[in-house]
Amino acid sequence: MNNEIYHQMLSAYDLTTTQQQRNAVFEVNQQVILAGLYHGGFFDVAAFYGGTCLRIFHGLQRFSEDMDFSLLAPSADFDFTQYFQPIIDEFAMVGRKVEIKKKDKADFGKVESAFLKDNTDVYDVTFQTEKSIKIKIEVDTQPPLKFSTEQKLLLLPTSFMVRCFTPSSLFAGKMHALVFRQWKNRVKGRDWYDFEWYVRHSIPLDFSHLQERVLQFNHEEIGKEAFLEKLKERLATADINQVKADVMPFVRHPKELDIWSNDYFLQLAGMLRFEDS
Repeated sequence: MNNEIYHQMLSAYDLTTTQQQRNAVFEVNQQVILAGLYHGGFFDVAAFYGGTCLRIFHGLQRFSEDMDFSLLAPSADFDFTQYFQPIIDEFAMVGRKVEIKKKDKADFGKVESAFLKDNTDVYDVTFQTEKSIKIKIEVDTQPPLKFSTEQKLLLLPTSFMVRCFTPSSLFAGKMHALVFRQWKNRVKGRDWYDFEWYVRHSIPLDFSHLQERVLQFNHEEIGKEAFLEKLKERLATADINQVKADVMPFVRHPKELDIWSNDYFLQLAGMLRFEDS
């Protein structure tokens, strides 16, 4: 019965190719982790955000590997290890064995460490039967605030609720990543894909939360005009072929990237809307 639930979750995906199978296993395991966190009471103190949140709860048509969480309020002594057992128990319910370890900051590469602030704790969830699958969990214990949250429902492996950033606040996090958190030698096309999704779905940008993120991470205050100028500079100067290459393994329909060009994204920027303050 336990494995039946796991296979029922997998059956919702197209498993034709090896990459599709890998993506599906990632996402099913992510949902089991969310269920464990719910039963452990994690969402009383934290919220889910990032590309994986957008994928699972809003139908973003690309897969995402990592799971990002923010505490609802800063906490210097937050201990994520108290949620290890609920996650382990949840996987046991569906016939899987997992191991969870806190990742040592000394193990980070130069690029990865550049995008993690000191108050972000990182954990790896590994699987006994799928050695190639490792899900990274990041928890921001000193988060930028002024974000909004909502409760979102999942029905498997059991019915449960996940506290998530609202789409507008999710958009703020994505725009911060796109504009402020990339080196010239690292282009993350998944950020561009998500930007396109937000504009296409007429999601307004939570600029108050974006300002908080820029202030905390980049130590600068920014207004809307200055932000738009930085955004357009990023969109105009990036190597669009590198952008496409990064996102290609995560999308279902690569042909949808054919229209991508610097000018295309500049026109998208002209369609960006801000959430009413």
